[in-house]
Amino acid sequence: MPSEKMLMNGSHVIAEAAVRAGCRYYFGYPITPQNELPEYLSARMPEVGGTFIQGESEIASINMVLGASVAGGRVMTSSSSPGVSLKQESISYMAGMELPGVIINMMRGGPGLGNIAPSAADYFQATRGGAHGDYRTPVLAPGGSQELADLTFVAFDIADNYRTPVMLLGDGLMGQIMEPVIFPDFIELDDLPKKDWILDGCKGRDPRALFSMLLGQDGQLYKHNLHLQEKYDQITANELRWETKTQDEDDMIIVAYGTAARIAESAIEELRAEGLNVGLFRPITLWPYPMAALRELASKVSKMAVFELCMGQMVEDVVLSVGDRAEIHFYGLPGGIIPTPADVADFLRSASRGDGKVGRRIDV
Repeated sequence: MPSEKMLMNGSHVIAEAAVRAGCRYYFGYPITPQNELPEYLSARMPEVGGTFIQGESEIASINMVLGASVAGGRVMTSSSSPGVSLKQESISYMAGMELPGVIINMMRGGPGLGNIAPSAADYFQATRGGAHGDYRTPVLAPGGSQELADLTFVAFDIADNYRTPVMLLGDGLMGQIMEPVIFPDFIELDDLPKKDWILDGCKGRDPRALFSMLLGQDGQLYKHNLHLQEKYDQITANELRWETKTQDEDDMIIVAYGTAARIAESAIEELRAEGLNVGLFRPITLWPYPMAALRELASKVSKMAVFELCMGQMVEDVVLSVGDRAEIHFYGLPGGIIPTPADVADFLRSASRGDGKVGRRIDV
């Protein structure tokens, strides 16, 4: 029987979804604009027999995540932009040690300490690894509160299925907005997949698990990295997610994700009323990026428009996907400035005309 619809802000949605997905361990450190998430879990975790700890720092918190994952728990942390930067070394260790966990980043303005306004300037950090070594982190980009709930479940499943950290990438606006949500059903802990690889002590026998990333002998690190790459190839083959809202007569496609995609949808409605045929491509997995799907779409239109809440990061993946199959135009603003649908509509009109008055054309 489906759950009743509930009105909640985005940070609370993620927190409740995590509990319903079987997460019983949360470790974090406060930073705006995601503080409502740990605040919610500080009360909710004890209700379900879970553990909530506010660590003394972001670094301490992510290492608690690593420890709980080694022991087999469904575990999560959350932060925002500079806080996620501090977690990067241990995320690399988790990827290398093949430890599942979910990392929430409700992005804010940067670089540096920046500000607390919504931004999408952490795309490179999320999709390019962010730390040292040959590793990748699956990245999910919800488009609103319902997907915040649904993709939180997906994040935990991907993490466990592939034994990898997974990042869910939102922003300060998405975390604060109030929207109705229908949550998936509770997952009973006994129904979660069994983990025969965890470290659970000796118990009168030899330990059955050993976790280390000091692999310096006999080509161990070389072989381990090849194994990791095989896993990333499987993720790329099996976990691509995207949404298209297009029409056969479209001659331009706008590519946007997260909050930017919602702004773009409103702009598209305005332009279609004027007779300008524009469609939407929204990547939901930012890594792996749905390159083949976008490439196929690019062969059907003359122009691609890219809109981001930053100075241009995802646009590089669009260029890699599209190449010279279509003109590529970009529009974005930095530092937490949120363009209106009217601003994006002006950009799309300019891109359609090719006059460069709003945004810029990307040379390929």
